[in-house]
Amino acid sequence: MNHFFTPILEEWYEKNGRDLPWRHTCDPWVVLVSEVILQQTRVAQGIDYFGRFLQAFPTPEALASASEDQVMLLWKGLGYYSRARNLQKAARQIVEQGGFPKEYKQVLQLAGVGEYTAAAVCSFCYGQPYAVLDGNVYRVLARYLGIDIPMDTGEGKRVFQKMADEMLDVSQPALYNQAIMDFGAMVCTPKSPSCETCPLLETCSARRSGCVEILPVKSKTIRIRHRFLTYFLLTDSKGRIYIQRRGQGDIWQGLYELYCHETEQKMTHSEAAALFPNGEVLESLSGITHQLSHQLLHADCYLVRLQAIPTGLPGLWVEREKLQDYAVPRLVERLLEIIMSR
Repeated sequence: MNHFFTPILEEWYEKNGRDLPWRHTCDPWVVLVSEVILQQTRVAQGIDYFGRFLQAFPTPEALASASEDQVMLLWKGLGYYSRARNLQKAARQIVEQGGFPKEYKQVLQLAGVGEYTAAAVCSFCYGQPYAVLDGNVYRVLARYLGIDIPMDTGEGKRVFQKMADEMLDVSQPALYNQAIMDFGAMVCTPKSPSCETCPLLETCSARRSGCVEILPVKSKTIRIRHRFLTYFLLTDSKGRIYIQRRGQGDIWQGLYELYCHETEQKMTHSEAAALFPNGEVLESLSGITHQLSHQLLHADCYLVRLQAIPTGLPGLWVEREKLQDYAVPRLVERLLEIIMSR
């Protein structure tokens, strides 16, 4: 079946493929940066971050020697901040090894690099015959080949990888991999795919069987965890704002935020006021929600004018105009934008 599939796909790509900045180079560092950014980010958003990040860190050496605050500030707004930390770890590995690895297994050993990213780097930069398998590829293969095995099971991953390897154009792996990813992003989309104008329409299994909308199949349903965060915008007599760095083992590790209390349910005003008996506690924002992949955050924020600074606060007191120098999660950024615009 790949006698029809692969050449048609590549022909489509040569006419319709996206012109993306990281496709104009075979530099593995540039490609790695782009792939890490795009792991959990839409292409349209990722392009700007890609340009700014590479301008600041054009080489592994530049990123390896940067501070965590420098890295997080440039990554601010992209989310999934462990990607940035792993990318810096990978940069340090590359420097220690004396250069970017050239073999698949060695690339796979870099921090934060999985099978998909390693296949992308090795096929795009070195012309090595490794098939990429991301969400777009799963969807195209599932529909075209009629694969109804759940993609998120061990068996499903083995079957899809086998099919991806069989379909791969080993003579032009970069062209093929880019073609199938763009095809999934532009034609064989999750919702409302362009079946009527699809060049693979006549040989598509899902189209013949009427299963386009239900493929690919997943076995697991994501369970959303609800969390209740109460933020306090603490200000001192000089008008400075208190911020603190989040610790390890939770969301937003290493980023800064306002003083925060997490509770099992929404905190009442009296409970909030009781935390700062020597300050004026004013409710500023209530009922702000922020969706993460498996979590829904419910946030309230109180403005607290302190008469005296409490002891034991481990964070920093920052002048308002210098808050932009610190990387904060998007939720905290939203809270600050709303409060400070009043």
